[in-house]
Amino acid sequence: MKSDTSFNMKIFLMKTVINFWPPYLGTGIWVREISPDYHYIKVEMKMRFWNKNIVGTHFGGSLYAMADPFYMSMLIKILGKQYIVWDKSAKINFIRPGKGHLFAEFMFDKNQIETIKEITKEKRKYQPRYTLTIKDTSGKPVAEVEKELYIRKK
Repeated sequence: MKSDTSFNMKIFLMKTVINFWPPYLGTGIWVREISPDYHYIKVEMKMRFWNKNIVGTHFGGSLYAMADPFYMSMLIKILGKQYIVWDKSAKINFIRPGKGHLFAEFMFDKNQIETIKEITKEKRKYQPRYTLTIKDTSGKPVAEVEKELYIRKK
């Protein structure tokens, strides 16, 4: 899913703030793309000497950090101020050693957003789970992160 290529100041500022936020700057995590409707985000992490562990692979915490705030942040932007959106839990499964340049893509389609709105319209809570695969440059999975969110209308 590709985003509109026209310049969007809000998206530019959001990417800049995230990319220079110290925890992401320190781990080498970089937001490459945010769609204007916040339904798509692409994140990458390059291998650097400061984000390698003792065996020469990416720190597991850095892999998790690639997935940490994005589903929640996207839904906050998509749903607006009339919703409460929180990360509830997370689980990471390491599939193979993370080396080199890694990528993660976060997506919401219109059906997922409509499901959230339908379930929460009577102020009922909804706790969906989303799974993200972190991949290397050849497309091989390095880790899977499962995020459980808490969503409720205010």
